[in-house]
Order: sequence, then structure tokens, then C-alpha cells
Amino acid sequence: MDTSAGMPSASERTYAHLKRSILDGTHAGGALVTEGEVAEAVGVSRTPVREALLRLEAEGLVRLYPKKGALVIPVSAQEARDVVEARELIEQWAADRVWARRKEVLDDLAALLEQMRDARRRGAVAEFSEADRAFHERIVAGAGNAVLARQYRSLRERQMCLTSTAMRVADGRMDKAVQGHRQLLELLRSGTKAAFLAATRDHLEIAREQAGVTR
Repeated sequence: MDTSAGMPSASERTYAHLKRSILDGTHAGGALVTEGEVAEAVGVSRTPVREALLRLEAEGLVRLYPKKGALVIPVSAQEARDVVEARELIEQWAADRVWARRKEVLDDLAALLEQMRDARRRGAVAEFSEADRAFHERIVAGAGNAVLARQYRSLRERQMCLTSTAMRVADGRMDKAVQGHRQLLELLRSGTKAAFLAATRDHLEIAREQAGVTR
């Protein structure tokens, strides 16, 4: 952080810009990103760009090629299947575990659902997807296993790379997603555990279809 101004450092700003552009599909899998174009877009020198790219390489999102740039690593068909299956395992486990602690997450989930609604009204797809991800991350975190919560975040980032173009305003997917998340919240608040677990399975099945992964 830039302690003098209380603002993110050039490296942090560049990292956030690059990561967002990868997760929302602006830089899709297979795209080559150069230091020069990023430096110009963010308004920084090349040094913070290199630092940001090294962080993204460590996270498995890009592969660096000296004097050429960084390749955004595509999500292969096998990785897509692996990610979806791992997400299903973690989320279904978390749904079962969070039930006993559901009062601790209700306010946060309600706030995130409102963020989704607001993003939907404005047609802000990237913000919508981020609120969607945060909603599920809160449920997983609420289950109380910090190791799985960290793993889950990584899984969702890879899935966002896979489905970044799937969410559109015109075809009603955002509306359906809002409805699905509202149902999950309502069941957590006043439904039965069995109904909440069933709704979680249904929600994950839709996510599987959007990722193009068949059973």
C-alpha cells in the first residue's frame, strides 16, 4: 500500500487491473498480454507490471515468456471438469456444515444479493459475477474450514475464466441467477436443511451446464 496517500501501490493497482481483465474475459485464455500495453492502460512503468505478472504466474493464471509477454492460460476441458467437480464437493459439504451456523452468514449474504441486484439493474456483468462469487465464498467460509475456503476461492477464479462470457443481460441468465441466490438465502433464513441442500445441488447443476461440463 502507498502509506502516504492511503491508496494502493502501482503494483497492487496493476495486479488488480490484470486479474480483473482475466477473470471477466477481457483477456481470454490464449491471449498474449504485453508489458507495454498494460503499463499504458494502467498508467504505470513496466516494473509494477512485471511484479503483477509474476504474482499472476504464481497463481497459475498466466505463463511468462521473456521479451514477449504473458500468455493467459486457457482452461482445458479436463481442467474445467476437475474444477466443476471440486466445486461441487466443497459447496455441498459447506452447505451441510454451514446450516448449524447460518445466522452468522445471513446478513452478509443479504448484502451480497443486493449487490447482485444492483449490478443486474445497471448491466454490470463483471460486478455481478464478483458478487455471485462472493456469495458462495461466504457460505464456504461460514462452514469453518479455512483451508477449504482458500482452495474454493482458487477454484472459482478458474471457473470465472471459463464462464466469463456466459453471463449476459439479454438472455435472462442474470435474472435467473438472482432468483437462484434469493432462493438459497430464503431457505437458509426460514426453510429446512433438506430443502437448502437440494437447492444447492440444483444451483450447482446449473453452474455445471454453464461451464459446458457434462456428466
